[in-house]
Amino acid sequence: MSKEVIDEVSGWLRVFSDGTVERRWSGEDEQVLALTMPVPPSNDTFVDGVATKDVAVNEETGVWVRIYLPQTALQQHENQRVGMVIHLHGGGFCISHADWQMYYHFYSRLVRASNVICVSVDFRLAPEHRLPAACEDSFGALLWLRSVARGETEEPWLTRYADFNRCILMGDSSGGNLVHEVGLRAQATPPDLLHPVCVRGGISIHPGYVRSERSQSEKEHPPDSALLTLDMVDKFLKLSAPEGISTRDHPITNPMGPDAPPLKDLKFPRMLVAIADRDLIRDTELEYYEAMKSAGHDVEVFRSENVGHSFYLNEIAIKYDPNTAKETSRLLQAADRFIKSCF
Repeated sequence: MSKEVIDEVSGWLRVFSDGTVERRWSGEDEQVLALTMPVPPSNDTFVDGVATKDVAVNEETGVWVRIYLPQTALQQHENQRVGMVIHLHGGGFCISHADWQMYYHFYSRLVRASNVICVSVDFRLAPEHRLPAACEDSFGALLWLRSVARGETEEPWLTRYADFNRCILMGDSSGGNLVHEVGLRAQATPPDLLHPVCVRGGISIHPGYVRSERSQSEKEHPPDSALLTLDMVDKFLKLSAPEGISTRDHPITNPMGPDAPPLKDLKFPRMLVAIADRDLIRDTELEYYEAMKSAGHDVEVFRSENVGHSFYLNEIAIKYDPNTAKETSRLLQAADRFIKSCF
């Protein structure tokens, strides 16, 4: 029996009539294809000052993490440890993986600059695993870190070098939504149940927030980028929403909306929200920051100029466009300042 394509998302994803899903860049831009190529782990070999390895977190669900270890961590005194960044990747909850080139490039730079260990979570994807699966898997990674910290699970790099009491959540695009959700869950969990893991802050970069009525920045529709189009926004929302949910105001995609609990009643760690002025969903990202600020939370905003959604993940643009390179460096510096202020 032949199968037919019943839905397609901007060259990124195809859904077939038999329920299977193909995730492979099929667009014409070869630069995008290069950014989505998996980078093999280097394991015990340091490449430009960073070693990487992949570790299974949950055998039942298939969730795994990529760990980035900076060589500088080995130079610490025996009783000194380095903090951790728990990275939650973007992709509208439907695409991308923790080992993609775009993430390897940026988070290698981050761990070198900030002398932190990065643990990047590869969670289950929609539409096979709709929300809140990504939230559960991301929080599950914190519980796995707790088991490592308590000696219940073996992971030598983390056991030897990581300070579990100094953790920062960091996510891009829909991963920024996960920073909100996981930060909320971490604050709602009694400290003794997560101890010694402690989430001290969250960095939400270009979070994937929308609302039922299109924002002005969506209506203006800046020039399409392969990293975010209106088609991707709309279809990824449809494919990732919990079964039976059709609104764009679901609390995970619109935490400041009418269907979400009041932000003033919730507890969060310190937050940094990064916004790009040419981002398609810039306005709703700013609405999120303003809503969090109005609710009394410790949140700050960082703005990037003349760049679009997830610009800093495009290493090719960073190499050839001076403004993209400059703004990426500014973003890394802002992240470094925030991380150090939380630690």
